[in-house]
Amino acid sequence: MDALVVYESMFGNTKRIAEAVAEGLATRLRTEVVEVGSAPGRVGPEVVLLVVGGPTHAFAMSRASTRRSAAQQATAPLLSSGDGVREWLAALGTASATLGSAAFDTRVAKPRLPGSAARGVAKRLRRLGIRAVAPAQSFYVAGTEGPLAEGELERARQWGESLAAAFPVAAP
Repeated sequence: MDALVVYESMFGNTKRIAEAVAEGLATRLRTEVVEVGSAPGRVGPEVVLLVVGGPTHAFAMSRASTRRSAAQQATAPLLSSGDGVREWLAALGTASATLGSAAFDTRVAKPRLPGSAARGVAKRLRRLGIRAVAPAQSFYVAGTEGPLAEGELERARQWGESLAAAFPVAAP
């Protein structure tokens, strides 16, 4: 059984969360982590869990205009410089009726700041007929470019472990 983690990351924070989630998943599932620009257009039957994440931009998933804005603010090249999770999900195909999913985002840690890319990702995955195995999850950054808030990498790893626990261990 395999898990596929697909992420979009501007400044590297979402990538680090995706890698930590994958580390947790790898305790029970063969796991691959890919940046959205390298993600497959079709998820095959060997994948039992699809985990998708991206940064929250303007209260939702990024769009071309918010990615341009991020590029203008950046002090280094963006990690995800092409299409984002929104566009990838719009074109995604799946060959498995048993595929499970989970969604996450990174967002600025400010009280009562609305919006979540993860909720939008989860909604689009449901529309594709992919069942959610857990509620959408947010991980926090201290500012637009980060860094990640203290403890978020460990929390992401633990979340990955809890996602993996929903799947039986494959026989040797």
